[in-house]
Amino acid sequence: MKTIYLDNNATTQVAPEVLEAMLPYFHELYGNPSSMHTFGGQVGRKLREAREHVAALLGASPDEIIFTSCGSESDNAAIRSALASQPGKRHIVTSRVEHPAVKALCAQLVNEGYRVTELPVDGDGRLDMEQYRRSLTPDTAIVSLMWANNETGVIFPVEKAAEIARARGILFHTDAVQAVGKIPINLSKTAIDMLSISGHKLHAPKGIGVLYVRKGTRFSPFLIGGHQEKGRRGGTENTPSIIGLGKACELANQNMEAENTRVKELRDKLENELLSRVTNSRVNGDRINRLPNTSNISFEFIEGESILLMMDEYGICASSGSACTSGSLQPSHVLRAMGVPFTMAHGSIRFSLSVYNTDAEIEFVIEKLPPIIETLRNLSPYWTTAQQCGSA
Repeated sequence: MKTIYLDNNATTQVAPEVLEAMLPYFHELYGNPSSMHTFGGQVGRKLREAREHVAALLGASPDEIIFTSCGSESDNAAIRSALASQPGKRHIVTSRVEHPAVKALCAQLVNEGYRVTELPVDGDGRLDMEQYRRSLTPDTAIVSLMWANNETGVIFPVEKAAEIARARGILFHTDAVQAVGKIPINLSKTAIDMLSISGHKLHAPKGIGVLYVRKGTRFSPFLIGGHQEKGRRGGTENTPSIIGLGKACELANQNMEAENTRVKELRDKLENELLSRVTNSRVNGDRINRLPNTSNISFEFIEGESILLMMDEYGICASSGSACTSGSLQPSHVLRAMGVPFTMAHGSIRFSLSVYNTDAEIEFVIEKLPPIIETLRNLSPYWTTAQQCGSA
């Protein structure tokens, strides 16, 4: 059975070109890039080349790129650094819909005596920028707002938010894990001080990430060790993965137009067909200002996990917007923050596409999913009750 993978916001396949670039550095060219000999030096040159590819995708300088183990480490390093470099400031501004890498860290920081303001979002997942302005105080050390939401794809106006923060002398960080490689980014033209990337979200391997730190920004290392990354992140470099990430960034630059045309067209086709064929369904989030690959759809009166299990029988991979799969009976914190009705939030499915998806795959999902919804609703007492009450 063929796998139809529509869960690319969770992780992506390693691109064939990326794997090919990485393989020699596991066995043939295994030297330490910090070594003085030629054998290690040639590896060091490849790391510099990879750094240049990452910087080019971001519109940054290679010196502003720090390689990390993942997006979560990058998020933690950015926020912890801002606090360590400004010990007199005890306030953090973020949003209610951040990834757990930021949200859970902020909860921990509250336990450590810091104040955290979590900005709400409206029903479409958008920030109130006036409320954002009012949240900033002389005690604010850092603002951390995601560039694009991992569940809905909604894009935050981080460039404008960064300008507002800079005018108040406040550091600005963005978790851009979902945005990088999908929408154009040019950090040289923004006021963003720090930005996080995760390699496995753009067809590089797992276990490699990046923290961009604008030149001149005070930085306190999160991981102390050797001299690597100019003393900003200790530990011997993950050479194969860094080289793979560099290649993935090079490919992302080449594929940006396809992401915003062909992938978007496939996403829209899937979304529009499902909405037209399935009653009591809705898209969660701003349908205009969002990533080109992401669609979060709720199907009322049924559970998202049940949909996923039945889709899995056909080899279709997606994600549920509900956290029930992790043992919680509550929908995701993102949908709750948006005020999505309870009967809708539990039946939410996130479809996230990539350049590797085809029209035939989307047609297959359009064919199989509506009957799945119908079957599950016929088994649902909530659906029966809704029909009797005339609300379905």
